[in-house]
Amino acid sequence: WEKALQLFFCSMAHHRIQADTITFSTTISACEKEGEWEKALQLFFCSMAHHRIQADTITFSTTISACEKEGEWEKALQLLRMMADDKVESNAITSNAAISACEKG
Repeated sequence: WEKALQLFFCSMAHHRIQADTITFSTTISACEKEGEWEKALQLFFCSMAHHRIQADTITFSTTISACEKEGEWEKALQLLRMMADDKVESNAITSNAAISACEKG
C-alpha cells in the first residue's frame, strides 16, 4: 500500500497524469488490502475533494470494504448514507460490505 501511495502522489505528478476515480479506487483498494482503513478514508474524504473528484459506486464500495475489513461499521454506514445522499447507485458489493461491517462491529 505504501508503494501504491508513492506511485499515486509522486509518479503521477511527475508524469502529469491526472487523478480520477479509477486511480483513487485502485489506491484505496491497496490500502484496504493492508488494513489501512484510516488511510483509505483520508484518500476518500481529503484527497478526492482536493482533486475535485466525484466518488462513484466503485470508489464508495472500495472505501466501505476498507472499513468492513477492520469492523468499522459506523464509518461504513456513514459512507452508505453519503452514497444515498449523493445519489450514487449502490450494488450488491456495497450492500454486502456494509452488512459485513455491521456483523464484525
